[in-house]
Amino acid sequence: MTGLRVFLVVMFALLVMLQTLSFPGQFRHMASEHPEHADWRWPATAAVFVLIACVQVVIVAIWKLLTRVVHDRIFSPESFAWVDAIIYAIAAGWVVLVGIDVTVAFHADDPGAPVALFLLTVGVTVVGLLMIVMRALLRQATALRTDLEAVI
Repeated sequence: MTGLRVFLVVMFALLVMLQTLSFPGQFRHMASEHPEHADWRWPATAAVFVLIACVQVVIVAIWKLLTRVVHDRIFSPESFAWVDAIIYAIAAGWVVLVGIDVTVAFHADDPGAPVALFLLTVGVTVVGLLMIVMRALLRQATALRTDLEAVI
């Protein structure tokens, strides 16, 4: 658990750095180097900001769920709120990613970027659907544990 928590903290910190410094600076630089695309600076910055925020929500929810596991409280109704937060964050990120996919597909000169983005979108879709399955499994396990505790 400690290793995962360290990884989550490092990942969160790197995402904050990317969200506040790296990507805004990169889009500003691209706008100055290619003035014909300068009007894409703010939409791109906003889209990346939202995508990174979605990942940050997932990280916080995973942290909270890990805490519940450590304290043997994962099989309780309160855990569903954190799993739902993960599902909603993935869904919000998916919507933004599909918007990026469509925009890039209509403006791309070659098929590489649209195909790569489509592959990323399919991956995010699979992760989102997997989380829905995991939520159903958590619901069943919680019900079984509640029944078991009632018997004991």
